[in-house]
Amino acid sequence: MDIRMTLLALAALCASSCSSYTPFTQSLYDENRWTERDLERIQFYVSEDLILQRNFKEGDTRISGGKIQMKDGRRVERVIIPKHTPGVLIDLPSSDRFIISFDPQSDAANLRFGPNPQRGRQYYLLAKDWSRGKGTVLYDGREYTIQTRGGAAKLLVDLRYRKRENVKSTTVGGRKVE
Repeated sequence: MDIRMTLLALAALCASSCSSYTPFTQSLYDENRWTERDLERIQFYVSEDLILQRNFKEGDTRISGGKIQMKDGRRVERVIIPKHTPGVLIDLPSSDRFIISFDPQSDAANLRFGPNPQRGRQYYLLAKDWSRGKGTVLYDGREYTIQTRGGAAKLLVDLRYRKRENVKSTTVGGRKVE
């Protein structure tokens, strides 16, 4: 078999069964009629690097999973959630609001996502306020500011398409004149 034919066959096979990160949308949710139990079994991912930052108040020394560093004489805590970090649904407060945790040790360390009607009803990160790409979120019981491209962060799923065909074949033996 020619190498080009082999590569073409592999590409066709991959196209029919390979996975890719796909934005989670309200349409996908509605079409599949998933229950909360179904959603708890779906592996979600975040589409962008998220950097959550908060400044410590005087006398506030609790550290939860992030790093503390000095910045211009201030104490700052950062939580970094890299692009494509896996997360799970931990609560469904309403039919179009998901609470997702990316932290393996704390359900309280979570973020909210919901459909954005202006962006194809894809599930985007929700915050109290958005201003110039930065937002304020509640994470692990404390307020953090989302840094970088947090406003562009959406939920992704690993969606696998498989080409399925149900084929019923019958081979006839022919018919002769008697």
